[in-house]
Amino acid sequence: MGAAMYDVIVVGARISGSATALVLAEKGYRVLLLDRAKFPGGKAAATNLVHPPGIARLQRWGLLDAVRETGCPPIHSYGLQSGPVELMARLPAADGVSEAYSPERRKLDEIVLAGAVKAGAELREEVAVRELLTDETGTVTGIRAETGNRTPVTEHARLVVGADGSNSTVARLVGAEKYDTGPVLNKSHWSYWSGLPHDGKVRTYRHNHKHCFTWPTHDGLTIVGVALPVKDFRASGDEERDRTVIAAFEEVDPAFAQRLRETRRVDSWMTGAVPNFLRRSHGPGWALVGDAGYTRDPITAAGITDALRGAELLAAAADRALSGRTGLPEALAGYAKARDALVRGHYRYTRDHAMIANHNREEIEIIRAMTRSPAHGTGMVGMFATVVPPAEFYSADNIHALFDHVSPGLEPGWKIRMVRWMVRGAPRRIRPVTRIADRLIAANLGSMGEYLLDSPAPRAV
Repeated sequence: MGAAMYDVIVVGARISGSATALVLAEKGYRVLLLDRAKFPGGKAAATNLVHPPGIARLQRWGLLDAVRETGCPPIHSYGLQSGPVELMARLPAADGVSEAYSPERRKLDEIVLAGAVKAGAELREEVAVRELLTDETGTVTGIRAETGNRTPVTEHARLVVGADGSNSTVARLVGAEKYDTGPVLNKSHWSYWSGLPHDGKVRTYRHNHKHCFTWPTHDGLTIVGVALPVKDFRASGDEERDRTVIAAFEEVDPAFAQRLRETRRVDSWMTGAVPNFLRRSHGPGWALVGDAGYTRDPITAAGITDALRGAELLAAAADRALSGRTGLPEALAGYAKARDALVRGHYRYTRDHAMIANHNREEIEIIRAMTRSPAHGTGMVGMFATVVPPAEFYSADNIHALFDHVSPGLEPGWKIRMVRWMVRGAPRRIRPVTRIADRLIAANLGSMGEYLLDSPAPRAV
């Protein structure tokens, strides 16, 4: 067999696949982009939010102006309300970008896909992959597929990329195993509301094992929804879901609940739930990107952002191999290592967040302290937005500094007062005392407490 017809075949032309094809085509590679659907496809069940790291990549690729032209407003602040404490903070910057957007998912798909085609990728729609071609060593060398009218298609490439979702055909055909898996932790109802004010803020609420959320999106609409633990979720009709969601907001924000009653829902309710897993992301001649290789609970609305980050990472690795700077096996192994390093912290954070556990008194006091410290408030919302690594936010230095902002006097309760004294008072130069304090703090941080206990103790001052 002669030289491959294509450098890369990308299976799946939604966000992660189109972004991967765009970056590689811009570098001059011959890219074939396949999808079993006909674009524009049906409405995707997505909450649309793109955090600053995703927006930074859209800006780098020259697509951000097109996103803005869809009419979705910029979002500059994220917030969390738990019990009586309301934290609202400005987003930190990712590569100079400190805004999020929530464009209509179908329009965003079209923008990224158009960018890939403009860059030189060849798009073929209504093509379903049935088999992967391999050589005598087992290395993937291409695909065998068929069109919607059953016409067979056979193409060859130096690399085949599966960007075809969490139920990836490519992953199934290569036998890519999952690891660090977790079950579905919650299920969400959400829909679009008309007539609500847009103020550039994402609002989330944690109360009574419910996670309410709302933010401005496209066409003057607002996303409104609630996530519930699986055991508490009930399938129901639209009117019953209206009552369920409005009742959940009534518990945390009665004024907003009243606005929901006075305005109107303009779309049907959607339901979302996904398992949590990482999947082996590469092998001889193949790689996975986006949800095909890694899926985390949607409670942090990070799916699109993760897809864009992963696409850039894979495209960089493929470029190193296709340009001859390194071998393909080495480049893909490097991609897998970098992918896991990039996502593992936020994967753990999201799974912890997705438990929708109520905050206890000590946790609420810690959140209250963040409202008094702009740096910690921004760090907290930046972690939700995949800008700030959890290991950085939950380092001993950062958490100890937070205790400078705990309320004076008796209000915080004796446990918090004791910990504040241990980490910021006279004994703070004594390492065993501060480490006892760290263990007490970590007990209230869920799995995030492991970051605090694993981080170096602050230097004595």
